[in-house]
Amino acid sequence: MPRSTKIVATLGPASSDKLVLERMLAAGVDVVRFNFSHGTAEDHLARAVLVRDAAAASGREVAIMADLQGPKIRVGRFEGGKAELRNGARFVLDASAELGSAERVGLDYKDLPRDVKAGDVLLLNDGLIVLDVERVAGAEIHTLVRVGGELSNNKGINKQGGGLSAPALTAKDVRDIETAMACGADYVAVSFVKNRTDVEMARRLATIAGEKHGVRPDIIAKIERAEAVPLLREILDAADGIMVARGDLAVEVGNAAVPALQKRMIKMAREQNKLAITATQMMESMIVNAVPTRAEVSDVANAVLDGTDAVMLSAETASGRYPVEVVEAMAGIVLEADRSETVQLDKEFLDQTFLRVDQSIAYGALFTAFHLRCAAICALTESGSTTLWMSRHDVDIPIYALTPSPATSRKLALYRNVHPLLLPKTDDRDASLAQAERLLLAHGCVKRGDLIVLTVGEPMGQPGGTNTLKIVRVGEHA
Repeated sequence: MPRSTKIVATLGPASSDKLVLERMLAAGVDVVRFNFSHGTAEDHLARAVLVRDAAAASGREVAIMADLQGPKIRVGRFEGGKAELRNGARFVLDASAELGSAERVGLDYKDLPRDVKAGDVLLLNDGLIVLDVERVAGAEIHTLVRVGGELSNNKGINKQGGGLSAPALTAKDVRDIETAMACGADYVAVSFVKNRTDVEMARRLATIAGEKHGVRPDIIAKIERAEAVPLLREILDAADGIMVARGDLAVEVGNAAVPALQKRMIKMAREQNKLAITATQMMESMIVNAVPTRAEVSDVANAVLDGTDAVMLSAETASGRYPVEVVEAMAGIVLEADRSETVQLDKEFLDQTFLRVDQSIAYGALFTAFHLRCAAICALTESGSTTLWMSRHDVDIPIYALTPSPATSRKLALYRNVHPLLLPKTDDRDASLAQAERLLLAHGCVKRGDLIVLTVGEPMGQPGGTNTLKIVRVGEHA
């Protein structure tokens, strides 16, 4: 059985060589992430060409995800590049300062003094440095260093418990959305989402920018702010999926709260028929080491067992020493975790309400294939919606999405247990079914004599029009 859980890998200096990227795709990368916190528009456009060329050479459809930078809530620069903050010392965050020192530093986010008050706790450099706010005077935030350490240029700032007012979409993000659409991005990930309005704004901007390029991306909301957690359901309603962005989220809500939140977020995404990606430090040690730690192996496996659609690599593939090896290691962990899952399909279907015909057909296909022990479920689909319904439930049978649309095929690369294949377009149902069988046989997905479940819409070619389920013995049409 092919691997169900997908792998997202970040492109960067370590992986921007075509040969390296082809090896990463062969090792198991399904989605390539462009981090818009780094690089120019020209860099991203060149990498988009690289990804499409490498995917074509590998004979695979691979999605591109554009990950927006979001607001830069960071300290400024230091004279000498860094300073040592001592426990118990006083330190000033000064929105008007130039070069910083061990006594004060400037701010990239000039509105921070308006967002904090005495008694607040600020966490710098991913929470490694902790400052207690004593008072705010104009542009200056006077703090006491509770936990000190080395602070270098442009390190991030979080407020414990959340509450920073910076908008999710900046002027740079608006420009970057234009670039992402020129790159043909299949997904746009929006950083520091606080509510559904942030998601809706990103979708409007991407839809407008994508029109001239013939691109309509899906939107992934990154959950990394404390105030997003209680509004998760409305954010999911507006987005196509979420990213459990555990770095900044852990700083705002505390490390200990993240594992339970991860499980809750993934569960809620599946219940609302949305996608979930688990990210941050999954294989962090492999930036410099050739093998992962046992804790990292458990972390990746647990995300799979939680039901995530994909696990993500960041610096591991962007700048690490072992971009191919880390993908191979992650793919092996994921496959083993996939195999160990216990399927309880009948239990999952209890008290389900079917609101759409294609949803009913999708669930019927899962139920039938599971109880007849079919070799595969094959969905002939235009939009991919039928396979989305299917992929929200665990079943130890691969789901093959056969579509004439390269754009749909690339988006489906992120769906759990969905394996897209391009099928030439035809309006003849019987010809399409025979063609689908031949394609599955050619790719080694099934063999003659296997029992499979096919879903299709009649008349063909209408997105969301799946209304037919057929049980087929392979070889009858091929």
